[in-house]
Amino acid sequence: MVTKRETKMAGEQPIHQVKADFFRTLGHPIRVRVIGLLRDGEMTVGQLQAELGIDSSGASQHLAAMRRAGILEARKEGTSVHYSVRDPRIFQLMESARQVIGSHLEEANALLGELGEEAPREGASPTKTRFR
Repeated sequence: MVTKRETKMAGEQPIHQVKADFFRTLGHPIRVRVIGLLRDGEMTVGQLQAELGIDSSGASQHLAAMRRAGILEARKEGTSVHYSVRDPRIFQLMESARQVIGSHLEEANALLGELGEEAPREGASPTKTRFR
């Protein structure tokens, strides 16, 4: 049973809304790439921008959205801002997603293989092949 406390969070929003907002923040290919790039440690805005191949305003918008969602944290050093993933469980989440997607792709490939085996042989009548 879900308690009232579990259904409300972050300014009285239902937890399902908070979760949806969190996943919506992650739902952009550039943001997924940012997490992958930060797997080995923090990077500056300039480094991320260069790796992502986007302009500074685009990089800033994505990084700010990820900071607001609590996915990233920033540390200023001189004139540089260094970004890192705030909670290492984000990497586990991304790995879980990779495994789920990989499993679905394996199933799809197996099905395609089976369909390929059922394909009509050259010169065979499609009707005869279909009703073997």
